Amino acid sequence: MKKIKEIKKLILQHNLDGYLVPKNDEFFGEYVSEEKDNLKYISNFTGSFGLAIILKKKNYLFVDGRYTLQAKIQSSKNFKIITFPQELPKNIFKKKILNIGFDPKIHTQKMLDYFFFNSKCNLVPVNFNLIDKIKNKKKIIKPKPFFILKNKDSGSNYQNKIIKLAKILKRKKVDIQFISAPENIAWLLNLRGNDSKFSPLPNAYFFIDKEKNCFLFCDLRKINKNIKITLKNIRFIDINFTYIFFLKIKNKKIIVDKNTCSIFFKNILKKNNQIIEEPDIINNL
Repeated sequence: MKKIKEIKKLILQHNLDGYLVPKNDEFFGEYVSEEKDNLKYISNFTGSFGLAIILKKKNYLFVDGRYTLQAKIQSSKNFKIITFPQELPKNIFKKKILNIGFDPKIHTQKMLDYFFFNSKCNLVPVNFNLIDKIKNKKKIIKPKPFFILKNKDSGSNYQNKIIKLAKILKRKKVDIQFISAPENIAWLLNLRGNDSKFSPLPNAYFFIDKEKNCFLFCDLRKINKNIKITLKNIRFIDINFTYIFFLKIKNKKIIVDKNTCSIFFKNILKKNNQIIEEPDIINNL
């Protein structure tokens, strides 16, 4: 298969023994758009969860029991199909010392620990996606705008939710919360989007501090005049500048969600701040 041969070339060029390809994109949602579905691109597997490990001479596809038969039909020509949790990479590679690359923007530490904890594999962050490198030119897709729910449909206006969340941060003696799950941003701001085929989620990141200063990082083409008027207390920042914004934050105590905060963002914030990893506060509001 041409795609797999191309990936193996890149693996060799980067002095790696293998590369990880998860199902999710950088927002860790259940549904992934066609253009970001790298697992399907490289393996033909269309299930909602899976992890491919491409090595120099062998390829593995880990799926849960829902998808074992499907994966064998779709992918067994080029991949050995493994059902987890019965078998995990940490068991299969426990006696091998391998340098396995991964894109830190689309992996959480929790995910890597689950698959590789106590293994001898050395997981190497590669700050660009190898699968994206071999893809043909991306189609230019015009983004669809976000939209606001009416208060009568959402139960409470966003200002009240912001006040409540800021009070909790003060009580916990925390300076900032980084909200990385689009579904939680949707709830907090009564905001919806068209970024998923099956769920009206707004792909974005959100920062709130204990003084109620709020920043929404997203594709600014999705923000129309009505949203700016309605969310008048929110600052909108191009999602491509999230990295630069994070680098400027120093000496703060910051909550990140271990389930949806990527290793990439966690490591940036950890450089100059104290990180607290716990489930998003919004989950219990």
